[in-house]
Amino acid sequence: MSPRIESEVSESVWRGVERRRQETGESLSRVLDSLLSEALGLQRHSLFQVSTSKALVRGVFDGTATVGELKRHGDFGLGTFAGLDGELIIIDGECFQATSGGTVKPAEDDWETPFALVTRFHADAESHIEAADSVDSLFTELDALRSSENVFVGIRLDGRFDGLSMRAACPARPGESLLEATRHQSEFEAADLTGTLVGFWAPEYATSVSVPGYHFHFIADDRSVGGHVFGCRGRDLRVRLHTESDLHLALPETAEFLSADLGGDHSADLREAETRTTSD
Repeated sequence: MSPRIESEVSESVWRGVERRRQETGESLSRVLDSLLSEALGLQRHSLFQVSTSKALVRGVFDGTATVGELKRHGDFGLGTFAGLDGELIIIDGECFQATSGGTVKPAEDDWETPFALVTRFHADAESHIEAADSVDSLFTELDALRSSENVFVGIRLDGRFDGLSMRAACPARPGESLLEATRHQSEFEAADLTGTLVGFWAPEYATSVSVPGYHFHFIADDRSVGGHVFGCRGRDLRVRLHTESDLHLALPETAEFLSADLGGDHSADLREAETRTTSD
């Protein structure tokens, strides 16, 4: 049983607590635990996600949360922007947008996202990968570092990348699904860069909610290029893993989401959209 605390607080503090509870929809106990953890600098293992992968596959691309809101929930993450306008990357508390050809620019706090994952990144485990000659070999190395097949994991890899195959989603046309929109995505290559892979691993059982397996976005140290990663070759990679024990799912209240048909099995479409190239 968790310890219980009974205390008196000022009216201004109470109003602040109530405001946070209304904004997040969380219980009073969870809000107080979160606020005290933030104030004391304690590690949090909470993954905050906007919308679901099934909604994204079905073409629910309307913005439902702002970049500013994402940054209040974490300093590390990925996603996309309203209308499927590019790749979203959050690293060290800063948010960036990668668009056609991998062009990177800072994202404004009022920009909106239809789907994103963020966490307050604190490494629970750290390792080193001397070399990975393909994305499959990288995943094999990471598989050996993960402690369970049943929990979400935030993963950060910093190092030298000899080659990268990436994409940036381009704005979707009216009525398009995710799979249809990826058929006119921007695809590009980059080489000889130092940078960071920002990503997550999700369990297979999370298919209806998130993207199962590994999902990585890249951003160069000099912010010259970024995007969703299909393939990579890297060396001298510093690997840090952050295990998530708490998933906060923020469901959209937009008319588009509320009226969407989210039934059926979307796993094949999601897998193809996340891994395909237009030349496939």
